[in-house]
Amino acid sequence: MSFAPLSQLLLTGPQLGQLLVSTRKRHKLTQAAVATHVGLSQNRISYLESHADEISVKQLLSWCSALELELHLGERDTSTASSSAEW
Repeated sequence: MSFAPLSQLLLTGPQLGQLLVSTRKRHKLTQAAVATHVGLSQNRISYLESHADEISVKQLLSWCSALELELHLGERDTSTASSSAEW
């Protein structure tokens, strides 16, 4: 199944959790299916979807693979007004 490419700016753990949940549901995957790919229990996936700030980098990369997501990192554009509270 093919989806239009999406890009989402994430600044907080809850935003990451929301993205993981919405993408999982869009792909019609269960928490158990993601858990198998990531190597965690379904209960742990459920917990981490609500506490995404506790996801390890290794888990996040596996999770992205399961959901056909790419992780891009780059320097923030500081030319626009931005609050340090976002971090």
